[in-house]
Amino acid sequence: MPALIFDCDGVLADTERDGHLPAFNQTFEEFGVPVHWSDADYAEKVKIGGGKERMRSILTPDLARRLGLPDDPAAWAETVQSWHLRKTAIYTERVAAGVLPARPGVRRITEEAVAAGWTLAVASTSAEASVRAVLEHAVGEELAGRFAVFAGDIVPAKKPAPDIYLHALRELGVNPAEALVIEDSANGLQAALAAGLTTVVTVSSYTVNEDFAGAALVVSSLGDPGGPATEVLSDPAGIRPQPYVRLEHLAAILQAAPGASAAAADTESETP
Repeated sequence: MPALIFDCDGVLADTERDGHLPAFNQTFEEFGVPVHWSDADYAEKVKIGGGKERMRSILTPDLARRLGLPDDPAAWAETVQSWHLRKTAIYTERVAAGVLPARPGVRRITEEAVAAGWTLAVASTSAEASVRAVLEHAVGEELAGRFAVFAGDIVPAKKPAPDIYLHALRELGVNPAEALVIEDSANGLQAALAAGLTTVVTVSSYTVNEDFAGAALVVSSLGDPGGPATEVLSDPAGIRPQPYVRLEHLAAILQAAPGASAAAADTESETP
């Protein structure tokens, strides 16, 4: 059976502006770190894969001295870890409070995929607790239980490295030609493509102007009946998913992808 693998932030919910950014800033304030990211600042920071990595990016030698940290950058990991644990707690509180609505179409596509017997997963370099909180908020507790979740520091390199997707494929036992990824960022797209995965992009607030060359489809959102409708930004496969993206459109994209015929032949040859 095919697999549908979602990224988390920007895909399940548009989490960055109303979730991660205020959580980072509140954490900095609580720890006495003289940093407050503006919206423009954070538009650059989201290009760094991983929350701890974004926090680590502020630690210049001068700031480290002002915070009373050792001169050796290798000794800063424990401090960054403590910041990130608190940031994750603040973020999950915001998710639980309902301030981060799910993106259009996510629950609907999930329901269609479950009914069709597709394998479901989330592959994200965000903290696992954050990912699980967003997933449950986006699709509900019962549907969330259908997902395999691959998140956090389970791989050595964050996106745009393909590690998280390669790990997911191994754990799921799925051929890359049988899996489709939904991403929202250029970093995520590059990670998925490097893992040999066909990818659909649903742009989010910080990624709308990024380069999505190589994506099988780029849309404003998956859309939902009654609105908002899907705006097609790039459609190299000629799928034309209007007025919203359905599972049948994703299946058609996967079927048209390079390697799909060979994967289907392999599956048939294994059938007794």
